[in-house]
Amino acid sequence: MRNARQRTSAIALLCLVTLACSPRDFLTRRLASDLIVASPSFKAPQQFDVHLGVISNREYLSPEYLVLARRGWITGANAACPPPLVPPPCWDVALTPVGVETIQPLISKQAARSQYFPVTIAQRQLMGITGISRAGSGADVDFTWKWMPVNEIGAALVEGSLVYKSTVSFKHYDDGWRVIEGAPPKSNQGMDDALKAAEPAP
Repeated sequence: MRNARQRTSAIALLCLVTLACSPRDFLTRRLASDLIVASPSFKAPQQFDVHLGVISNREYLSPEYLVLARRGWITGANAACPPPLVPPPCWDVALTPVGVETIQPLISKQAARSQYFPVTIAQRQLMGITGISRAGSGADVDFTWKWMPVNEIGAALVEGSLVYKSTVSFKHYDDGWRVIEGAPPKSNQGMDDALKAAEPAP
């Protein structure tokens, strides 16, 4: 009888603990990974702005445009420089037939009518959590990540093997742990700042 009462008490206590706590109350590496990957800042893609029409010599000779030209996706012809683009030379840039075939499907219908449009070329991929430092209701999480090309343009422009390291702050709320987004309190680092301050991992 006594054992039965003890079992009942233990079950009741377990139920209370279960109701009071949720999996998000324990900042494990798995939870930290899930929250980082779900962060809007982390999910924001890398984009490359394609500028067709007359552009400056500096823009035309940028590493990105040189890659596009070597791949045969764009062509450039000498053009007169409008006042904002002086000094000459300037270049009238257009997509080649291969460029149209490669780049055109990546352009939104609204941007297709413009000569200046963004193309999504890569998404962040979380490589792993390398450390968690907790202090009261806050925590700093170290993690590594890299850019993963999502199309042929990204494969040409993005260094997919380069791994970055970042540190982001977490805070424990009544519903569990959350990644700090946007402008964080002093001494904490939000996801936006963490990604901007990323350094290549050793």
